[in-house]
Amino acid sequence: MNSAINSKTPIQVLTPGQRPAKIERCPAARAKGKIWIDLDNSPHVPFFAPIIEELRKRNYSVVVTARDCFQVRELADLFHLKYKLIGHHSGKSKLRKVAGLCFRALELIPTILREKPDLAVSHCSRSQLIASTLCRIPSFFLGDYEFATAWVFIYPTWHMRPEVIPDGRLPRSPSRNLKYPGIKEDVYVPRFVPDPSIRSQLGLQEQDVVVTMRPPAREAHYHNPQSDELFEAAVEILSKRPELKLVVLPRNEKQAMWIRQHWPDLFSHGKMRIPEKIVDGLNLIWHSDFVISGGGTMNREAASLDVPVYSIFRGKIGAVDQYLSKTGRLVLLQNVEDLQTKILPVRRERPTRPQDKHSAALSRIVEQMVACMESQFVPSGGMEVASERSAVGR
Repeated sequence: MNSAINSKTPIQVLTPGQRPAKIERCPAARAKGKIWIDLDNSPHVPFFAPIIEELRKRNYSVVVTARDCFQVRELADLFHLKYKLIGHHSGKSKLRKVAGLCFRALELIPTILREKPDLAVSHCSRSQLIASTLCRIPSFFLGDYEFATAWVFIYPTWHMRPEVIPDGRLPRSPSRNLKYPGIKEDVYVPRFVPDPSIRSQLGLQEQDVVVTMRPPAREAHYHNPQSDELFEAAVEILSKRPELKLVVLPRNEKQAMWIRQHWPDLFSHGKMRIPEKIVDGLNLIWHSDFVISGGGTMNREAASLDVPVYSIFRGKIGAVDQYLSKTGRLVLLQNVEDLQTKILPVRRERPTRPQDKHSAALSRIVEQMVACMESQFVPSGGMEVASERSAVGR
């Protein structure tokens, strides 16, 4: 067993008197093993970058695939990741989404048959889950939004999520579920180092009060049109304040085009801007005075950096956002009146760098991932992994 694995972590649940049976491991697995990571959406890139680095430090081989959508490719290049680009976004309709992810699953199979990974890892990549199931590869499925559309007929071998999500909101037996402390963004935010040049790169002055805005994900299955209404109202309200400058991060070129066409005067007067090239989202958040976003990741990144953040997401509020709201790290906006009364459009006192925060999320995820792949025994009734509740905590 590798020394990086926590020997105190229980890997199996055995009934009294049950004898574990040995698994026949392939030569690649004995030589540390190969882990397949699929980058299905843009937030997955910064999340998996430190995980990939940590796995390689422990001498595991990592193969990375990426879907060409939502700036995944550009971010992967920004993070200097080596990956194979497979598939793209298939559209907004449910029928096209289902057909698209099934087709991408088939596109993934030739690469996976050639690479022969020992474990398939993703953050809610359904295409990878289908492909790994068809190829009989154990899957390690991470997620932090319990209301994401699930597959009722395909389940991952292991499911890992933040500890703030209750067991009752997840499918299947809790014995297959693992937990990590904190939130997903705690995996990579502690590594962040600010670069003050970003303001000048965007044509912003140090005295400007900057609000970074992320439009809602219109093509997501959880999209609610009320989020669009709040985003448009927020732009109209904030653009009337002379001291504010608006930086907008669209999700794709189609959305960027719509924003430019909808508010041409704000662009011509320098009130609103869209970065001309991909930027480090954490760096932009850090050098903003507050954030308004219709998506979960940017909200939680701001919360993790202690930057004031207001959510205009109007889908089902997940346990992570509820937790951040209750602890005062995120403000949930429900209507236009909230935009006018709850947002404080003022300059924040920005320290030189973020406060140092120790996070156990990265080490916990990597240790459980390695433990699952390297587990040597399986109960005769099938493999189950128990979460160590006593070890989970912030």
